Amino acid sequence: MKLKDKVVIVTGATSGIGRACAFAFGKAGAKVVITGRSQARLDNTLIQLQEAGIEVYGVMADAADQEENERVAQEAISHFGRIDVLVNNAGISMRALFEDLDLSVFHQVMDTNFWGAVYLTKACLPEILKRKGSIIAVSSINGFRGTPARTAYTASKFAMNGFFESLRTEVMKRGVHVLVACPGFTASNIRNKALTADGSAQQESPRDETKMMSAEEVAEAILVATLKRRRDLVLTREGKLAHFLNKWVPGMMDTIVYNHMAKEKDSPFK
Repeated sequence: MKLKDKVVIVTGATSGIGRACAFAFGKAGAKVVITGRSQARLDNTLIQLQEAGIEVYGVMADAADQEENERVAQEAISHFGRIDVLVNNAGISMRALFEDLDLSVFHQVMDTNFWGAVYLTKACLPEILKRKGSIIAVSSINGFRGTPARTAYTASKFAMNGFFESLRTEVMKRGVHVLVACPGFTASNIRNKALTADGSAQQESPRDETKMMSAEEVAEAILVATLKRRRDLVLTREGKLAHFLNKWVPGMMDTIVYNHMAKEKDSPFK
């Protein structure tokens, strides 16, 4: 699949993996539509993409809102005349024990991570079917292995994996490619903005971000997997090992994951 003059929508593209994907796909020749919730951050990213020679259009939209997702698809078609690739990247995380968690936080995470992907995929699907394009779900290792203190985030990623696996099977005879990408821990601001039990941002990452895969490395892997029309993408050695062990020794993984997460700074298990 050649990307020259193809139109790619990337949600949550003002930082992290989304921003890196916008640059990666744009530098590969695509015209890019980016979304974000902050007009200032969206404008800043638009300028940087334009300075890199990328043809780009920005739409301020909340991924959790169905009407705003429908508007993203409409504006992409109005501006560029088509949609070839959708990168469902927008997402938020959380960190709190379920017993302490306000259920409004659970709803917020599910609305953004899962329902946001469902809404925009539904809105873009007619165009992608017409173009025999690609739908990318930026999921997580949490999509097949739950981690403690991240129940809502894990639930949203499990839901994403199941939804896109089912959708893939529906459209596979119609030329549409569906990729579920599962990065491991990636250096980004998602942990800084992760929601705590009461919905406030935790502000500081509990992990050493310097030891993680970069957002640019993740974006490049997603680009290559899209061009090769791969089915699944599991990233980082730690992520691949977790995927393997959880399949064959899930009981052992319970203990491994608990002990690993308990070592985080300000762990709720201490």
